[in-house]
Amino acid sequence: MPLNQLNIKPGVVKDLTDYSTGKLGPFWTDSDKVRFRNGYATKIGGWEKQSLNGLDASGNVDRSSEGVIHGVPRAIRYWQSITDNQNYMAVGTSDHLYIILDDVVYDITPVRATSTNLSNPLAVTDGSTTVTVTDSTHGASVGDWIVITDASTTGGIAADTLNRYSGFQITTVVDANTFKIEVPSAATSTVSSGGGTSLDVTYLVSEGLGTTGGAGSTGWGAGTWGLSTWGTARSVTVDVELSQWSLNLWGEDLIATVRNEDIYFWDLSVGPTTRASLVSGISGAGDVPTKNRITIISFPDRHLISAGTVPYEGSVIDPMQVRWSDQEDYDMWTPTATNTAGSQRLQIGTKIVTVASTREETFISTDEAVYGMQFIGPPFTFSFRLVGTNCGAIGYNAMENVESSLYWMGKNDFYFYNGNISEMPCPVKHYVFGRIRRNQVDKIFSAHNAQFNEICWFYPSTDNPDPDPEPDSYVCYNYVDQVWTVGTLARTCWHDSFGSKKVPFAFDKSGNLYDHETGSDDDGSAMTAFIESSPLEISQTGEELFLVDKIVPDLISVGDVKLTIKTRKYPQSSDITKGPFTISPDSTKISIRARGRQMSFKVESDATGDSWLLGDFRINSRQDGIR
Repeated sequence: MPLNQLNIKPGVVKDLTDYSTGKLGPFWTDSDKVRFRNGYATKIGGWEKQSLNGLDASGNVDRSSEGVIHGVPRAIRYWQSITDNQNYMAVGTSDHLYIILDDVVYDITPVRATSTNLSNPLAVTDGSTTVTVTDSTHGASVGDWIVITDASTTGGIAADTLNRYSGFQITTVVDANTFKIEVPSAATSTVSSGGGTSLDVTYLVSEGLGTTGGAGSTGWGAGTWGLSTWGTARSVTVDVELSQWSLNLWGEDLIATVRNEDIYFWDLSVGPTTRASLVSGISGAGDVPTKNRITIISFPDRHLISAGTVPYEGSVIDPMQVRWSDQEDYDMWTPTATNTAGSQRLQIGTKIVTVASTREETFISTDEAVYGMQFIGPPFTFSFRLVGTNCGAIGYNAMENVESSLYWMGKNDFYFYNGNISEMPCPVKHYVFGRIRRNQVDKIFSAHNAQFNEICWFYPSTDNPDPDPEPDSYVCYNYVDQVWTVGTLARTCWHDSFGSKKVPFAFDKSGNLYDHETGSDDDGSAMTAFIESSPLEISQTGEELFLVDKIVPDLISVGDVKLTIKTRKYPQSSDITKGPFTISPDSTKISIRARGRQMSFKVESDATGDSWLLGDFRINSRQDGIR
């Protein structure tokens, strides 16, 4: 009999039954680390961890040390300076704000307060790594970060250890006068009052930071006074919003906003050893909002916009309030007759979730609607239009701009805007939204990979047993071929290729930086990739049983791949598995004996250095009765 070609349609479909997927397609039904190119499945590119260097206790570059990123990375901004032709990367984590320059990590987290010339404020105990710090004005909380400078060796703990550039996180607040930290090495003697007579303690900003999880809370203390009876757990869930950063560029300088807190700026000309400062602290600044959910710069008019902020002359944050600075002046927010500063309150929704900017318009998503904000000039400065309702973004980083179009993940659907909002047909929608950890949606982020015309959304899945999970899964959409894929990959933020960075790059939760689409491995280790088809009807009627005795592979590969065949007699029958069979680059056929009415197959690779592109597989089969 002639060979039958397996014409499997591109893209993954998971929201149909196995039988209907085979009849309507056939389609692919599952994948991991696979994309489609020209309609055919191929393994994605690999990734390599990049070396990040640190600074010594004096703040000098130490390329023998490993750069440390504290906190979970949530935001990246990458740009090239015209002034010095250098490449800068800003990274906002749950605890810190960093600049990475020439692979060296600099801490530019803003300062909350500094206590200077403290006299012997350190106490240590022989054999312990705990250091007790006495400072009557510390005003700190557990989880805050401090940096100690000008400390001397205390109880055998070296001065360089105490003066560590990256600082220390407060583990215990004893009282208003004292707190405790942990240092890398233990004391060799007990000292009740040490550290030197001119020690400084710098307290980094903590408001809005320090929250790695997005889960709400119930029980004692949740909700308002009188909400429930005495001694009874509150039934209300109090949202604990995730620490997030808005990172924007004002020319060559960085504008960084901590969610629900202040706006900071970092001047590139002062160098990475200088920390970011409050915009409100700039000389001549006017009414800079002190509470801001998210900020963005509008183009081409260049206003700094705060979405979810304190109204002008107000003191309490309004999560639906929008304000903007004067044009070309990000520190002037006082509206006057001679400037363009102003405000507008949105109506539909309870809070602003995120913002995104296209070439000519800024889009603001509340939890219920999407608004377009367009510059029209004085006297109103901006016009606001309701673009759509019941289509709000699911999270802070779930909206992606591709030229003049927007793509985003909503609460239960995917959306697309190119003049009008459309719900994107998604054959894996129910699968994805059924796996999302709903109390962790603020960790979802979009990732653009322009080289392959892909937008991916990374999300924490129900497969992750961690009570405070980070994204471990993804769903990708190819906006040219209009096909979807799914898979697993642990990343917390992403940046597309830009300038001298010819490939996309991303961070994991531990602060490791990876270059993607390079090689074919998982940082030198094997990367498992697979794709699996729906059950295919071997016969035209689905009645007869068929015997498949030969498969003719069609692929381009480096290294071997594995082929597993599954057959069924009926849609609800158990699978009969054959294989896996090894297919080498020069394999011409696979001889098997597989009997059934339906057949599916899975292609998989799990060795270092392998890559593959599937073509059109063919099978040889013959009728084998109806029973």
